[in-house]
Amino acid sequence: MMKPQSIAVFNSNDIYPISADSTMPFQQHRDIFYLSGVDQEESILLLFPNATNVKYREVLFVRETNDHIAIWEGEKLTKERATDVSGVSTVHWLSDFEKIFFDLMTEVETVYFNTNEHYRQAVETQTREDRFIARCKSKFPAHQSAKSNPILQKIRGVKEPEELELLQKACDITEKGFRRILSFTKPGVWEYELEAEYLHEFIRRRSKGFAYTPIIASGNNANVLHYIENNNLCDDGDLILMDVGAEYANYSSDMTRTIPVNGKFSPRQKEVYEAVFRVKNAATKLLVPGTLWAEYHKEVGHIMTSELLGLGLLDKADIQNENKDWPAYKKYFMHGTSHHIGLDTHDYGELKTPMKANMVFTVEPGIYIPDEKLGIRLEDDVVIQEKGEPFNLMRNIPIAADEIEELMSAGK
Repeated sequence: MMKPQSIAVFNSNDIYPISADSTMPFQQHRDIFYLSGVDQEESILLLFPNATNVKYREVLFVRETNDHIAIWEGEKLTKERATDVSGVSTVHWLSDFEKIFFDLMTEVETVYFNTNEHYRQAVETQTREDRFIARCKSKFPAHQSAKSNPILQKIRGVKEPEELELLQKACDITEKGFRRILSFTKPGVWEYELEAEYLHEFIRRRSKGFAYTPIIASGNNANVLHYIENNNLCDDGDLILMDVGAEYANYSSDMTRTIPVNGKFSPRQKEVYEAVFRVKNAATKLLVPGTLWAEYHKEVGHIMTSELLGLGLLDKADIQNENKDWPAYKKYFMHGTSHHIGLDTHDYGELKTPMKANMVFTVEPGIYIPDEKLGIRLEDDVVIQEKGEPFNLMRNIPIAADEIEELMSAGK
């Protein structure tokens, strides 16, 4: 997909400081990980399909290791190990990058820069990639530049069989965590205790932990979409909305379940729950090859509107007088229904072109009623199939209201 006589460069993420000598745990840039499998800081992947010397058509640069580093930081990639991990035959130490890159740039007309163009990005920190781009433009002003991102959106959005296996594993670990808390939950438990139960189960199954900051929202906290404090007491009669997912091998799962603190839905809670469940099932069936993301969300809005009418939350006048840019249903369901999922929880993938088989999407409708101290969201991760309905990676995670009540009752 690259232009003739072009080179593409992908940098690892920085290790980000907190204060003093403290740092955040390292998280590899998902693009270099996707393309090479290298999960180490200070690594660079270089792709140059038309290089005169065949061995420089793909090159990996890794930080030189030694005995001192091995003692203080642990094992780092040797050149041989880097080849084993990545499949890239030509591996150099990072200290050789500038010299080799300059030599290759004499053959190059276009440089592909890896900018972040995710539709939800809001990055204020200057990244390692940003610094490289600025330095490269300054040093090579006569070269043309191009964007890697459109190519990555295409290839990362459609998952390989190996990726689907890892996503399934992440979802299976999430299932174990959810089943654990069904027997643990009771009136008087704290939200953070539930978070701890999930984390215990995830780590003991070789996940590094949560794929994203977990939401454990009891009662009216569920009406705060990104509630992450997780520090309230769970009261008898309330529901708990849990938006939680395990990571596995850097792949994310993304699950939401809503359960009753005391193990039994009230009639009204069950009525709203079943409405959300029906919307989720109907929305899932729309995720087929050829569907347009924007049109899909409009159709889900129509389905949700019908359910809200049935619940008495909207009436026909609300629909007739609605603002077309902010439909009436948005009062109770104000977020989107689906996003790509993979190496990132909100993963790369094309959104303005028709959906393709082996894209993986979440399906996560919700109904939020602050006046009733009630918020319900349900979410599964599904794989679009060439034919038929999507394959649900969370098919084994309990979701039906009756099954959740039964399991919670059995655990008491």
